[in-house]
Amino acid sequence: MFSVFCFLFSTLVSAQVKTEIDTTKIRVGEQINYKINVEADSLALVVFPEGQTFMPLENVEALKIDTTKREAKFLLSRVYKLTQFDSGSYTIPRQKIIIGEKAFFTDSLKVDVNTIVVDTTKQKLYDIKPIIEVEEVGGNWWKWLLGIVLIVALVAFLLYWFIWRKKPLTEEEEIALLPPYDRAKLALQKLDESQYLIRSEVKEYYSELTFIVRKYLDEQVYDRALESTTSELITRLNLLKEGNQIPLSKETILHIESILQRADLVKFAKSAPDTALAEMDKSTIDKAIDHVKVSLPEPSEEEKLLDQKYKEEQARKKKRQKVWITVGISVFLLVATYIGFGFKYGFGYVTDTIVGNETKELLEGNWVESAYGFPPVFIETPKVLKRVETELPDEVKQKMSMTTFAYGTMTDVFSVVINTTTLNVPKQQPAQGEENKENPTFDLLEVSEQTIKGFEAKGASNIAVKKDKYITPNKAEGLKTFGTLTMKDPNSESTVDAEYMVLCFANENVLQQIVITWPIDDDYANDIVERITNSIELNPEEIQEETK
Repeated sequence: MFSVFCFLFSTLVSAQVKTEIDTTKIRVGEQINYKINVEADSLALVVFPEGQTFMPLENVEALKIDTTKREAKFLLSRVYKLTQFDSGSYTIPRQKIIIGEKAFFTDSLKVDVNTIVVDTTKQKLYDIKPIIEVEEVGGNWWKWLLGIVLIVALVAFLLYWFIWRKKPLTEEEEIALLPPYDRAKLALQKLDESQYLIRSEVKEYYSELTFIVRKYLDEQVYDRALESTTSELITRLNLLKEGNQIPLSKETILHIESILQRADLVKFAKSAPDTALAEMDKSTIDKAIDHVKVSLPEPSEEEKLLDQKYKEEQARKKKRQKVWITVGISVFLLVATYIGFGFKYGFGYVTDTIVGNETKELLEGNWVESAYGFPPVFIETPKVLKRVETELPDEVKQKMSMTTFAYGTMTDVFSVVINTTTLNVPKQQPAQGEENKENPTFDLLEVSEQTIKGFEAKGASNIAVKKDKYITPNKAEGLKTFGTLTMKDPNSESTVDAEYMVLCFANENVLQQIVITWPIDDDYANDIVERITNSIELNPEEIQEETK
């Protein structure tokens, strides 16, 4: 770099656009300040270059537009920081600036990129290291797995907490599980602790008292005690006594009848017995319940067994109900998740994610960016291309050398192959006084025809062929041969329709071929091919030699 900036100017049409560059000679990796100045009216729309329009130099940074008012016009300036990491002579192409509706172009500028001088007397030199195996990076699959595990754990916890967990029983539920006798005695105890008699709520007191005794009789003696009138209930009890079905004394039945009748008077005739009488009636009912319990026979073993079977059946029924609820909620969540992701990403994409799709996994996997062969072909692929040994006859080896890197084969439908063929022919030097002309050794059209014949030799049929000019992202020109073909499945007699693309590039004695085959009507495969072709770059030094 110069210690003081030196400015080179190129004036364009009507002196509206000017460019400035601080130096034309840099070392590898250093940056150039390329400045564009535009003088325009205040109402004119000015559009500066964007992106990588300075290739073969790389646009590292584009600074903000600086605006200065000069009388009735504006002076707009923008600085671009450019660099290059390979030595050689490069030309910054013309840049397009739009002012209003008119386009202006800058002049192209030549820049020299020099290598960094290394003192080999001080810098140690080492042998080239051997090829080593590199483990593939794992990617972000563990994040997805962790998210799925957390969601499943959350759903499982909610199902357990609200459905399967044994919830603590409420007081009412605990009372309901007690035997009828214990339940009745507990109810009388709570009635004794109530404030009905203190508040002179005799009607409520007798209503609760008669309900306790009726409920107990309904469960232990007569199953219609709750819905029967007092006379009906007493008549039924006398009949059961006379039939020796319940060993109740006549005195106990009379006491129950007296209390029920008094309760009817309190409820319907608005009678108001004394508090002491009410408490006495409660004691009488308490004793009557004891008498009924004592008089009832113990349940037989058969009755106990039936009761146990009933409880087990109820438990199984409750468990089945929980299972069905759990299955229903799980299915609902799965369907809802599928529909939600289907609307967001497409049902076909979600289905392929669940079922599995080979080309989808390739597209979304960890891609590998590398260089293959010499001169190198820079390319990004879903998987690493492995070297394939090519057997050549001895007489052919004397004339050429070939390196091949591949993933898959044509019979696998999806495949990527890179061939680099180098002829062992010395470069022809121009005669004295003649211009240095290119000496293309390979006819790309002929190479394309031979490649199609190679497809036929491998069993391809119904080959449709189209040809077109092809330019890589870094401006290397070649021939594109593409179309469709039918391949036989090696594992069966069936056939598979596929698409193919052959990209051929020739540079003096070197032929570079990229062959891609993929399934027809496969959107994932189409995206893979597009990403591969957009990443192709040939050796930049070779391209620079071609453009000189």
